[in-house]
Amino acid sequence: MSTSTLSERDRFARRATARRIAKLPAVLAILVVGLLFLIPFFWMFSSAFKPEDEIYRWPLQWIPTELVLDHFRRAWDAVPFGQFFANSMIVTAVGALLKVILAVFSAYAFAFLRFPFKKVIFLAVLGALMVPGHVTLLINYITIGNLGLINTYAGIFLPGLASAFGTFLLRQHFLALPKEVLEAAELDGCGHLRRLTHFVLPMAKPAVVTVALIAVIDEWNDFIWPLLVTNSVQMRTLPIGLMFLKETEGVDQWGPIMAGTVLVVLPMLLLFLFAQRYITAGLAGATVKN
Repeated sequence: MSTSTLSERDRFARRATARRIAKLPAVLAILVVGLLFLIPFFWMFSSAFKPEDEIYRWPLQWIPTELVLDHFRRAWDAVPFGQFFANSMIVTAVGALLKVILAVFSAYAFAFLRFPFKKVIFLAVLGALMVPGHVTLLINYITIGNLGLINTYAGIFLPGLASAFGTFLLRQHFLALPKEVLEAAELDGCGHLRRLTHFVLPMAKPAVVTVALIAVIDEWNDFIWPLLVTNSVQMRTLPIGLMFLKETEGVDQWGPIMAGTVLVVLPMLLLFLFAQRYITAGLAGATVKN
């Protein structure tokens, strides 16, 4: 008995070791990809706090010998970062909120309501995912111009309110919700709006947070459309502010440029770190049958 038990333990240990060895290439690949993303981030944050001469030193000075905050002051004074930040906050808050609301209502309709040509319309929504955003720039600009919304907040966020990806993700997540709960709510006399607000949204919180986060990041990082639809410095957003900063400081003043980049990136980075557990749950909940 003892001999057979030991042999079984040996076989189990060998199988476990073989599984670990088989996973080693995947782990190494993940580490390499992670480093490819982390090294530029680290260099950006490091350069924002380095003395000017250490940024251009060779061999590379990865860790600053002293923390210098003057780059942030120079970046803030070189361009109206306060106005850029306010513009980005307004556009992101209003645009992302309206985008999530539209995605929630349209996803609920596709998941639970019956209406003619529902599948055809949903296929058209999926088709919109395959259309590059730059294709519609000219049409959107002409439309916004005809509405008299050039150089306004509404002109910046209105063309992007319809989120095909948000609608698709939420619709898939809504289909995975327990039907028994929704049927019981309907028997109790709940209308569609009450079912949505009291049952569907609380159960689909991870997916809603995921869509909201994606909407916030899209609005915050958008560059081409705000650049086209605004024609005054007072209406520019933060990504465009970085371009102004580079033109003001010059391509050889990387300290202030990196400091300005940190100011733009840091809010979204912190938001992503706080909401990443919802993103995982939200994307996993969308993998259900059609």
